[in-house]
Amino acid sequence: MTPELDLAGWFGRRADRTPRRTALSFGDRAWTYGELQARIERLAAHLSGGGLRPGDRVGYLGPNHPSYFEALFATARLGAVFVPLNPRLTGPELGFQLRDSGVHTLIAAPQLQTVIDGIADELPVRRRLSTHPDEGGWPGYPDLDLPTASAAARPVDPDEVAVIMYTSGSTGVPKGAMLTHANLWWCNVNNHLGCDYIADEVTLCVLPMFHIGGLNSSALTTFQKGGEVALHPAFDPAEVLDALTRRRVTTMVGVPAMFQAITMLPAFAEADLSALRFLVAGGAPVPEPLIRRFQALGVQFQQGYGMTECSPQILYMDPGAALAKPGAAGKPGFFTDVRLIDARGLDITEPGVRGELLVRGPNVMKGYWNNPEATAAAFGADGWLRTGDVAAADEDGYYWIVDRVKDMVITGGENVYPAEVENVLYDHPAIAEVAVIGLPDPRWGETVVAVVVPRAGDTVSLEQLREFAVDRLARYKLPTRLELIAELPRTASGKVLKYRLRERLARGGNQLAVTR
Repeated sequence: MTPELDLAGWFGRRADRTPRRTALSFGDRAWTYGELQARIERLAAHLSGGGLRPGDRVGYLGPNHPSYFEALFATARLGAVFVPLNPRLTGPELGFQLRDSGVHTLIAAPQLQTVIDGIADELPVRRRLSTHPDEGGWPGYPDLDLPTASAAARPVDPDEVAVIMYTSGSTGVPKGAMLTHANLWWCNVNNHLGCDYIADEVTLCVLPMFHIGGLNSSALTTFQKGGEVALHPAFDPAEVLDALTRRRVTTMVGVPAMFQAITMLPAFAEADLSALRFLVAGGAPVPEPLIRRFQALGVQFQQGYGMTECSPQILYMDPGAALAKPGAAGKPGFFTDVRLIDARGLDITEPGVRGELLVRGPNVMKGYWNNPEATAAAFGADGWLRTGDVAAADEDGYYWIVDRVKDMVITGGENVYPAEVENVLYDHPAIAEVAVIGLPDPRWGETVVAVVVPRAGDTVSLEQLREFAVDRLARYKLPTRLELIAELPRTASGKVLKYRLRERLARGGNQLAVTR
């Protein structure tokens, strides 16, 4: 008999095992595992009554909220596919993802419903539901007469797709990573073996749940152990510090910029963090002074590296090695294999030699939704996933991520793909050529920089560029710095040499501060 590795199956078993333990808290409300499971079953019956069938897609658009988990597990219970959407995206960006995934039922927060209403004629969505009763123009499912009898759970094969998470590529066109129930499960197993999660965990979740890091690196792992997910709608340093002390939080997943912001608060020096055991950080290396500051309080840092296509974890850092191996991303997860190849595709085994990082394991995605060409390119002929990241390993088997083949910019934990931004900026009438790069930023990790060659006789300002693109790009993708240049450096074949731009601009230039 195959164990129930599907989302709804294992959560149901957890609810049966510990029905009275607190599963989820949000603000001043809390739900036990038994209460949350009952709501999941009733919502599944309601969705089924609305015509949702196995394989159909359910979209979710909104900030962190308890309804996210209800919708996720209810969707899985019916054998349907969950599609979390980034609420920071513009109407055209959301429209593409909704059309591409063919969402049948869309659940959205009230403040985002007007964005969808504005593009409704272009969408395949058959049914819309609000996350809140009596708010917005859509029916609110918490207000609906949810059936008291639950819908029977559909048997789900672990290799069926559970979640489609969109991630942009080097072409700037978003791709939907198909994560199966088994992918999520095996990443959770890696998490349990790579991190010290316990049954009494109180995990503070402030990362957005529409990112796989927020969902599967903290929330689902905590649910499996029977701990409490303390959910916040968004990251606010003061609220996080208050929760760490008042709620007796034991762990939290975030990006280094978040932890840095917490330590900058005047109240941090006197905060009681005695319940906090470890912090999990990704998205960028954790500065050594930050590690030392928390270690002095008895709190360990657990660094790591991952990507959406791997559910997401690939590398895990032992907490005790954080200072012995500064900047390292760690070793492969227990059930994940990695290797490095050179430009010819040959394996690199010598310590310190850089190469592209390849990944294989049960946590690696099934492929890209509706995109066999991108899937074939990602996996190559040997079936190993090409990450597009350049790494090096030392003699002890620890890996460092040293560059990004795809030139992706990570700003405040958000991935920004230069080609997507360039495609929009090229439509500006004053721009002849543009290259988008990332440069180090003390607050956000990296900042988005537009290097522009203006058309003859024209000029453009940073404010004009941002205003031009604001309706087509999420705000975190907008350039925060503009550099005008007479000519872009290129290879003989015409490819822009972005590393030369990064080197040149890192040595100087005026930083133009803007509001995100």
